[in-house]
Amino acid sequence: MASAAEQLASNLNFAAFAKAEDLKKRIWFTLGALLVYRLGTYIPLPGINPDAFAQAFTQQSRGVLGVFNMFAGGAVERMAIFALGIMPYISASIIMQLMTSVVPSLEALKKEGEQGRKVINQYTRYGTVLLAIVQAYGISVGLEGGNNIVTDPGMFFRISTVITLVGGTMFLMWLGEQITARGIGNGISLIIFAGIVAGLPSAISGTLELGRTGALSTGLILAIIVMAIAVIAIIVFFERAQRRLLIQYPKRQVGNRMFQGDTSHLPLKLNTAGVIPPIFASSLLLLPATVAGFSDQTTLPTWASGVLSALGHGQPLYMAMYAAMIVFFAFFYTAIVFNPKDTADQLKKHSGFIPGYRPGERTAEYIDYVLTRITVIGAAYLVLICLFPEFLISATGVPFYLGGTSLLIVVSVTLDTVAQIQGHLIAHQYEGLIKKSKLRGGKRGR
Repeated sequence: MASAAEQLASNLNFAAFAKAEDLKKRIWFTLGALLVYRLGTYIPLPGINPDAFAQAFTQQSRGVLGVFNMFAGGAVERMAIFALGIMPYISASIIMQLMTSVVPSLEALKKEGEQGRKVINQYTRYGTVLLAIVQAYGISVGLEGGNNIVTDPGMFFRISTVITLVGGTMFLMWLGEQITARGIGNGISLIIFAGIVAGLPSAISGTLELGRTGALSTGLILAIIVMAIAVIAIIVFFERAQRRLLIQYPKRQVGNRMFQGDTSHLPLKLNTAGVIPPIFASSLLLLPATVAGFSDQTTLPTWASGVLSALGHGQPLYMAMYAAMIVFFAFFYTAIVFNPKDTADQLKKHSGFIPGYRPGERTAEYIDYVLTRITVIGAAYLVLICLFPEFLISATGVPFYLGGTSLLIVVSVTLDTVAQIQGHLIAHQYEGLIKKSKLRGGKRGR
């Protein structure tokens, strides 16, 4: 077995990739689908004055609209047909995950296996349509309230905007599912990934332009590059970090044969919540500033203006609340997606146990104890990664395009996609080795 694994590892090269026809087809399909997505971000909504909207967007780019624009690959800035992006689907998925932990019928449905997951996915699609309709109608009303943004306001504009934006979101949801089924990686994550990475060239060129004009020194630009590489390395380390609990299975007798007890591991990710805590925290913190930006500033009370200024980027109150909300959502979402009691019940059902702990309630308590401890480390890691760009902007005034949330998404999706490519290559290599062994066996038989 070891020699076969060594041979397999040695053969994972470009030659093996060139022979993996199915993998190449999947990669080309994924690239084609992402190209279709990028083209859609440049098709504008009908009835919009681009110049007036660009001016209004510039005033609100520091709020929630700026975050959504980054996730949508610039579609919000251009008010394209994909302006809603895939965010309604993500919001609906999170809501369904929360409901499966609260509603007993949905929790039972989740435990039914593949059929239950299909029903929950269908509910998620219905929720996506409802959320997209509400958000699209809100966008249409907000556009009509702008200064000469809509050329012909009225009910027809609102209906056409809702149909166009909801259709764009549903198309992206379908496109993401097609990438997952026929391409490489998670389709929804890759669409967000493509939207974020699409803004990198302009961000890099803008930074280099600041260096050319003398606004930024060469040493500072090099320091930013080094820090970015270090942050990426830290993210890779922590995203791959696991706490592995030893699981033992007792000896068992089948007929007249006695099988030796087996051992395995229960992997607990250091960052179980993923990128959800930063997304929730940043969206909630930027929401008041966005709402205030669309309202008349002269009518705001003095205390409200003071709170809004204190919640600006780089302000101590903003950073403190951002860190606190990341920690809260890290624990909250981990409790939603991972249930120690269910895990302990599954282990008990399959006769597995953790050495030193009785199966059942004691095992669940131990798993919850370990999960809580590693979640503290995971939450601290998220706070560090997400606040680092804020400290950088506050201290140097340097525009940092990839914030904590976007950088986490880019690195996580890249790791997942590379792992899937390696998995396809390994499967292809195993098939090749099996075919060779069969051919050799056939020759020997002759």
